Amino acid sequence: MNAFGNGEVSTVESLPDAGEWGETRSKIVEWHDPAGPARKARELDGLTYLRSILDGSIPAPPIASLMNLRFLEAEPGRVVFALDPDESQYNPIGAIHGGAVCTLLDSVAGCAVHTTLPAGWGYTSVEIKVNYIRGATRDSGALSATGVVKKAGRRIAFAEGEVTDSQGRLVATATSTLLVFEVPPQS
Repeated sequence: MNAFGNGEVSTVESLPDAGEWGETRSKIVEWHDPAGPARKARELDGLTYLRSILDGSIPAPPIASLMNLRFLEAEPGRVVFALDPDESQYNPIGAIHGGAVCTLLDSVAGCAVHTTLPAGWGYTSVEIKVNYIRGATRDSGALSATGVVKKAGRRIAFAEGEVTDSQGRLVATATSTLLVFEVPPQS
C-alpha cells in the first residue's frame, strides 16, 4: 500500500514518463556518526555544545543535513537557525510541508532550552503548538527561526519559536513545553 492508501505500490519505473512531469530529482544526504557528538553533549554544558556546532568543532546532528538546517546563533536562552527550503520538503500542493516548519520550530525551542542546561543534562519535547501564518516555497528564500526560553525550570521548561521568510514575513509561531532531565550514564 502506498502513502495515499489506495493499495498500489508506486515506484519510479511505474510513474508517467518524464516528458509530462520532468526528470526525476534526487538529493544526497551526508552526516557524521551521531554517537560521538551525543557523547560530547553529555560532557559539555548546552551553550558550549551548541557553540561548538556553530564553530564546526562538533558536527551538526543528522537532521540538519536531512532538512537543510543551518545553526546561526547560540546565546543563553536563545538560538537562531535557518532552513534552506527545497522541493524535497514539498507537500502534495507544492508548498513546504508544515511538518518541516514544525521540525524547525521544535529544533529551535529545544536548542534554546539546551543553552540553559549544565553538562550531563538533556531535554525532550513534551508538547508543541504551532500556528501557521502563511505558506512557504523554495522561492520564499531561507526561513529564519528564532527560539527563546520563556522559563527554564528544573524539570519542565517553556520556550517559544518564530519562523520568518527571507522578506521578514511571519510564517509560523510555536509554544513548546520540554522535559528537562539528567542524562543516564553510558554503560
